[in-house]
Amino acid sequence: PMYLSDIYNKFVDNAFKPSELFAYAPGGGDQQLRALWKEQMVLKNPSLKGKSFSLPIVTSGLTHALSMLAQIFSQEGDTLVIPDLAWDNYELIFSHQCNVTIKTFKLYTDQGNFNVAGLKEVLSSIPDKKARILLNFPNNPTGFTPSKDDMQAIVNALVDLAQDGMQLMVMSDDAYFGLFFEEETAKESLFAHLCDAHPNIFAVKCDAATKEDMAWGFRIGFITYGAKGLTDMHLDALNKKTLGIIRSTVSNCDRPGQSLLLKAIREGVSYEADKLAAKKEMEKRYRILKEALKKHEGNHLLTPHPFNSGYFMAFKCKGSAETLRRYLLDTYQVGCINIADVTFRLAYCSVACDKIAELVDLVYQAAGEVWN
Repeated sequence: PMYLSDIYNKFVDNAFKPSELFAYAPGGGDQQLRALWKEQMVLKNPSLKGKSFSLPIVTSGLTHALSMLAQIFSQEGDTLVIPDLAWDNYELIFSHQCNVTIKTFKLYTDQGNFNVAGLKEVLSSIPDKKARILLNFPNNPTGFTPSKDDMQAIVNALVDLAQDGMQLMVMSDDAYFGLFFEEETAKESLFAHLCDAHPNIFAVKCDAATKEDMAWGFRIGFITYGAKGLTDMHLDALNKKTLGIIRSTVSNCDRPGQSLLLKAIREGVSYEADKLAAKKEMEKRYRILKEALKKHEGNHLLTPHPFNSGYFMAFKCKGSAETLRRYLLDTYQVGCINIADVTFRLAYCSVACDKIAELVDLVYQAAGEVWN
């Protein structure tokens, strides 16, 4: 293809063919990258071995993946079930764009475990016995992943409902997959357990290189489908339906990013080492944060929600989370996120280890200054 030499010359000689950088990518993404991502999914989720599921389709990031799912599989009046603590973009995508009705359940039990009973109760209350479920582990904003026992309980509850005739589409938002810091935490995607669980359960996995491979700006996500009884022909039809949405929205996804990622996974000498180093650094920050929070146990202004994974932790607030957010930003130049004015998210992922304890102290100090 024709190209600007000022761009191509920034790359090492012969590292890439011009076509790997400047040409359009196939609608579903680079075929080799898709196949390699599927292989990696099985390595990361051993329960997938031997199971039938689709070849992942490349999307323009995970948000794009979720947006396409909403367009393909949702219409006005449908119901989406999510936890009460969830990424605010879900509401924008499903409710505001597609007029889907959102029902929530409490994420936690009183003991700080995943609220399986609450999930089952809200699903059972849906009169037409048809629902979409969107679960995100590690959870944004809380940094929570269920235990292995609770993950199995989620699977059992959904299978029970499916056996009673309920039709379920279960979407797994695996944006922060792999950042698990405790032994008892479930280490596999919910998709791995559901993609062949029951004919009435349609499982979808949305994941991305964004966090898993630290390629935030590449905007490379993936959609993968699976359900008991789906043949290769069915899976191909689902992928073609998805290709139609890609064609009618972004045409195709980023070619240079896909080529760079493919080379890193397939040929990179430091690919696994770099990922492991990043995970160790995140876990180190997590441990420091856990220790820093102990100093403030019993403080009634901010109560940490249970967390064990991911990028974030969140507080339940006695006062207005938005007031605290603005006060911290204006007074101390500290940026955090307010969710529904009751939850305050702290992104320790972007804080150096030697600054974490200071940040925690400052957040509690500010809460006292603004609410007392």
